Amino acid sequence: MTVGIVGGGQLGRMLALAGYPLGLDFLFLDRSDDTPAARVAPSLVGEFTDRKLLRELARRSEVLTFDWENISVESLRALGREARIAPPLAALAMSQDRLEEKRLFAKLGIPTTRHAAVDSPASLARALRSVGLPGVLKTRRLGYDGKGQAVVRSADDAVRAFESMQGAPLIYEEFVPFDFEVSILGARSRRGEVAVYPLNRNLHRDGILRLTRAPWDAPSLQRRAAAHLRRVLAHYDYEGVLNIEFFVRGNRLVANETAPRVHNSGHWTIEGAATSQFENHLRAILGLPLGATTARGHAAMVNLIGALPLREAVLALPEAHWHDYGKAPRPGRKVGHVTLLAPTAGQRDKAAQLLLRAVDPASARTP
Repeated sequence: MTVGIVGGGQLGRMLALAGYPLGLDFLFLDRSDDTPAARVAPSLVGEFTDRKLLRELARRSEVLTFDWENISVESLRALGREARIAPPLAALAMSQDRLEEKRLFAKLGIPTTRHAAVDSPASLARALRSVGLPGVLKTRRLGYDGKGQAVVRSADDAVRAFESMQGAPLIYEEFVPFDFEVSILGARSRRGEVAVYPLNRNLHRDGILRLTRAPWDAPSLQRRAAAHLRRVLAHYDYEGVLNIEFFVRGNRLVANETAPRVHNSGHWTIEGAATSQFENHLRAILGLPLGATTARGHAAMVNLIGALPLREAVLALPEAHWHDYGKAPRPGRKVGHVTLLAPTAGQRDKAAQLLLRAVDPASARTP
């Protein structure tokens, strides 16, 4: 049985590595044959919008999925009944537009930021009046890892940001002075079975995830985040893994964004949970029973950004699990991650800070 994956990045690679023990095969489509996934499975090479290649991918696969969300929904929809695609394209389309994402949260009663659409100087002025300052001006589409957004602290800031992004549909959101960030991941299968993972606490710097700790012991936040996640899963009759990120202020959750795919903040589940997010995504889209999401002790995942540290030094740490994506070093690029496991949350946090201080001193100064 072959799973077709649009996108051959590290997420696709980890899906394949999780699927091989299940007896699955994989076929990727990417614009290059020099990708993390191409090292572990065959790839079709061409544009994501190439309908001939998409039809070939569909013909050779039991189901199609994707490892990132900035791909053409229209090209996938054009496959019609030639392909079964999961997660649903409606969820993919929603995640590609920050305004539609906010509308979904509002419709489902999930708390989110005050916001307004911006497409002209007049609408920007209205947004500043209705939402207030400070705020964040963002492109509605094609934003990830902090790209396509600017913090706005004055009307002059807003005008400069608008001019720099002019031509793109925008959204203006209130600035949330949050205490910290969390995310929740869960899977829903074709049969409607749902499995939710323990809550993650996340640390970002420069818009890029640096550190995830799980499980984060906050029972009230866990219950509410899981309830919000279940609403989105049910709304789309979802198949696969879904992630929602939240700001936490006091004891309040404020939904920031979703990802209709396996997610960076769930990488700890490979070694740290009974069933990884990657295996459960595959189980979900193939109609197999979902695996348990129980944490095995306490895990911390540190992203390796720009370049890899000395491998021998990391592997000398107890319960350190090294993941090299096979990417060339480049500033701001995710080239790998390390997961640390510990018997207690305190030991986990101490080990994570030591590792983070070694690979990213600026992030290690943040609690």
